[in-house]
Amino acid sequence: MATCVAHPETRHRRDSSGFRRITVALFCAGLATFGTLYAVQPLLPSLSSAFHLSPAGASLSVSVATCALAVGVLPLTAVSETLGRTPVMAVSLFTSAGLALLVAVSPNFTVLLVLRAFQGLALAGIQAVAMSYLVEELHRDCLGFAMGLYVAGTGFGGMTGRLVAGLVDDVAGWRWALAAVGVVALACSIAFRCTIVPSAGFQPRPPRVPELAASIGRAFTDTGLMGLFAVGFLLMACFVTVYNYLGFRLLGPGFALSRTVVGLIFVVYLAGSFSSAFAGRLADRFGRPQVLWIMAIITLAGLLLLAARSVTAVIIGLVITTGGFFAAHSVASSWVGVRSATLAVQGPAVYAFSYYLGSSVGGTVGGLVFSAARWSGVTAYTGAFLLTVLIIAILLRRPERARHPR
Repeated sequence: MATCVAHPETRHRRDSSGFRRITVALFCAGLATFGTLYAVQPLLPSLSSAFHLSPAGASLSVSVATCALAVGVLPLTAVSETLGRTPVMAVSLFTSAGLALLVAVSPNFTVLLVLRAFQGLALAGIQAVAMSYLVEELHRDCLGFAMGLYVAGTGFGGMTGRLVAGLVDDVAGWRWALAAVGVVALACSIAFRCTIVPSAGFQPRPPRVPELAASIGRAFTDTGLMGLFAVGFLLMACFVTVYNYLGFRLLGPGFALSRTVVGLIFVVYLAGSFSSAFAGRLADRFGRPQVLWIMAIITLAGLLLLAARSVTAVIIGLVITTGGFFAAHSVASSWVGVRSATLAVQGPAVYAFSYYLGSSVGGTVGGLVFSAARWSGVTAYTGAFLLTVLIIAILLRRPERARHPR
């Protein structure tokens, strides 16, 4: 791992200009990452129709990107040790934006999947580095709030990508929809490059594969980190399943909503932006062990509301599910960052790997569940994940309170 050179007292605090620049830059990075990564979700019915695919088949356009992202996280973590945190993030953002524009002109579904895989690999540079960068550059007292703002950026990006794609798809088709999202991602990349503060909390060094492997291996010897990795996997598997297939449900019998209306429903993603920042402040004040299990219960309550046959109830349920998910993810990811720094392990990279592996595996299997048992099956499937998250969060409270109360 990189050697820290910044004393804790010299790191950026909440009232500094460096803190403001860092949080704005990472907000833009999160917006671009989730905007491009999940913009295809509202387009899955269109892709299914255009390429004659089942819902599970169309969802591969999401799964291949998240799988490639998961695979790329650990190698790009090593690259960032040599090239630096900010260069890796900048290259990742500009590359993914360019690939987003190429995806829009894919001649067939196979080419689309290949380009999406490369796009996911490019975005791995952000996910591999962002949490470590924040831990290295910011004072611990404001880390939870900053991590919440970063996750808020991912929430706002998820809303923007889905909303823009859904609305443009209804007017001009899925190709123009993806092109529009690519333009937004390019603008965010430029904003990031102009705003980010260069890394000061570590010294670049040649990648040492055995040392990196040992650091990753040590992360798996800590039961607390293992539990948090499982939380990331399960949360994302649940969340991606809901957003992958809810559009099919709302366009189908019983609701029969238009594509424009379904696209507008994704505005509820804003709930994630607010809840993640709010949860970050709560975690800084009351401690992560006290907040995570509560957020898991809130997410489960929203999931149960999604099973209703009323559009109003579904929207309320989606707001609660989205808000609860982003709050829980914000708490878990910042907890991993702090605990990993204390133990000197590559926990953030392993958490990102687990998180996006959950998206890839959980989302694809969720498509098979949806095809076999419709939304009642999805409710049971994702509900089991959230109950497991709740159990893990409760089990983590006592040992973490004793060893790492913040």
